[in-house]
Amino acid sequence: MKVYLVGAGPGDPELITVKGRKILERADSILFDHLANERLLNLAPAHAERVYVGKKRSKHEFTQEEISQMLIERARRGWTVVRLKGGDPFIFGRGGEEMEALAEAGIPFEIVPGVTTPLGVAAYTGVPLTHREHTSAVTFVTGHNVEAIDWCKIGSAETIVLFMGLVNFPAIARELVRHGRSPATPAMVVRWATRPDQQTIAGTLENLPRKIELAGLKPPATIVIGEVVALRERFNWFEKLPLFGRRIVVTRDRRQAAELAEPLEALGAATLLLPVIEIRAAEDPESLDNAIARLDSYDWLIFTSVNGVRFFVDRLDASHRDLRSLRAKLCAIGPATRAALEALHLKVDRMPEEYVAESLVQAFAADDLSGRRILLPRAAVARDLVPAELTRLGAAVEVVEAYRTVVPENAAEQAREILARKPDWITFTSSSTVKNFVAIAGREALQGVKIASIGPITSGTLREYALTADVEAGLHTVEGLVEGIVARESARINANRK
Repeated sequence: MKVYLVGAGPGDPELITVKGRKILERADSILFDHLANERLLNLAPAHAERVYVGKKRSKHEFTQEEISQMLIERARRGWTVVRLKGGDPFIFGRGGEEMEALAEAGIPFEIVPGVTTPLGVAAYTGVPLTHREHTSAVTFVTGHNVEAIDWCKIGSAETIVLFMGLVNFPAIARELVRHGRSPATPAMVVRWATRPDQQTIAGTLENLPRKIELAGLKPPATIVIGEVVALRERFNWFEKLPLFGRRIVVTRDRRQAAELAEPLEALGAATLLLPVIEIRAAEDPESLDNAIARLDSYDWLIFTSVNGVRFFVDRLDASHRDLRSLRAKLCAIGPATRAALEALHLKVDRMPEEYVAESLVQAFAADDLSGRRILLPRAAVARDLVPAELTRLGAAVEVVEAYRTVVPENAAEQAREILARKPDWITFTSSSTVKNFVAIAGREALQGVKIASIGPITSGTLREYALTADVEAGLHTVEGLVEGIVARESARINANRK
């Protein structure tokens, strides 16, 4: 048994420490805060208990004493317990109080520091808290109780970082000015620092309180006061990312969503995962198993998706054969499928110029396929173009079901929740994602949402439902899809500047 007080970082889930990630991966119970990014909970094992114990200014799910007792009780069950706290446990995170309670109860504990919020604010706004030419000292202060702070001492600090000071900031600003700070001192407030919905308002001690009021800004927010704030305009890299603040829905299978979500997030987007398909093994693998038993009889093995490779290999591993039985040449429909084969140390003999079925057929147009045996492991439901055209060219084509797609449970409920927040974009990476989405949510749910399609076949399926893709990837890959969205958003930004 052991309790880990783990700093979750300032908001971006990628900013958790390597040690914090490893501990979450073996947790039995996680007690997490309002400020800890809930995506970090996905790192924990499926069996792990997840308990929200968040505390906001106006509402506490549990008292501090209750939280400490919950940690102790779970540890005494022999569990690995994680107390996941926004920022760092020891910087206004009440980690000290929890540590004291654990020590008094004789419970082993460990502290795992996190990137504290001021460091996240500094990094993601381009405002260094220290700078050789501007400041050599930083003061962290909580804004909960204005009367309890000696503002005469605090006011002389070159850079001041206010935690939990948004509500009381008008009074704090008055106190700082009253004790000698210039009303023209640069100041800024940052809400949800390091996240795609980061919101920054800059001003001075004199006018920032009014700007906050006009914007209707709510906690959580951190305030920075000092000359370094003036550097923001020059070095504000994060909010200048091409997709900053854009909310983009990813409809792929959950296990494959990261391939699209991660590059979007790296460009500043907030991704909303709405898997409308789930990739599963074939209900009856007999036909694929029989083909694998005759693997050395094929001249060509054609893969039209990464999933085809994955499930083919799964059944091969379950058989008495291995890749040594493979004498066929290999064809991959596109670079992702090619990469999946190359990961198995297999050489791809052919890949079409365009990553669609029509181009794949064209790649074989000059071949003499008479009597050639071709194995095509693919989805249960797929277009018949490839097998039909290759058969017309004289090949003996054997199509086997390697996997199937189904609608995930709770997909309709997830769709209602995500679409109620009006995303900016929704992405479709296959015809199946289009069909399943429309079945789940209806085409009307896309009103006011821009649509990005991975290629002409997917765009054609959209048109069947009287929907039009605002962007179609020029290169029919995930990379091409991201590039298309970026190009459209860059054009929008440039048009707004004119």
